[in-house]
Amino acid sequence: MLFGGIQKTSLIDYPDLMAAVLFTVGCNFRCPYCHNPGLVEGEPETRFDEHEALSFLKSRRRLLDAVVVSGGEPTLQPDLLDFLAEVRALGFLVKLDTNGSRPGVLGEALSRGLVDYAAMDVKTLPELYPTLALAKCPPENIRASIRIFMEWGGDYEFRTTCAAPLVSAEILGRLAGELHGAKRWALQKFVPRRVLDPSYAEGDAHLCGRGELARFREMVAGHVGECLVRE
Repeated sequence: MLFGGIQKTSLIDYPDLMAAVLFTVGCNFRCPYCHNPGLVEGEPETRFDEHEALSFLKSRRRLLDAVVVSGGEPTLQPDLLDFLAEVRALGFLVKLDTNGSRPGVLGEALSRGLVDYAAMDVKTLPELYPTLALAKCPPENIRASIRIFMEWGGDYEFRTTCAAPLVSAEILGRLAGELHGAKRWALQKFVPRRVLDPSYAEGDAHLCGRGELARFREMVAGHVGECLVRE
């Protein structure tokens, strides 16, 4: 396992629990609005391995409830499943963040009971991923991961960052069909700070305002059990 960052305490990354967040190095996507360009490009400001991560977590067992493994893209790490097992053995609940590109790894992590809460970023319509230069990811991989989430008995959420042109009313309407029946869907406001593609932080061409986000939620909320707007 190779990590490129840590948030030692978070009250927002695992619902209702105090957690530490570990960020893995490397990603197979190039989302223009990504807020962790150093991780994506493999050049984080710091690096540490699973031994250092576990040592830190052992020292925090009485202070933390959960551990969030995020990225980058954690399912690219060859030792991910072993690491999750070790974290659970320490007594922590585990949340896994993923882009859904590797359904095989995701399915094994969930089926083996290594994850208590999972979150998948659904960027746009699966068939648009290559067109919008996010990744050369087969649409069937994204759809397979969506099915894995929805058939899993654990707690989960889908997340979509609302940034044009990846997201529009038309795209969300069609995406609601892909996620119909899901437990939870969070529509996230794009915040134009340090991002992978600097042009996304310039002007307001990629922004969705509060009113637009509210309209998006109203449009798709009937398809899922719970629809949230996160600003």
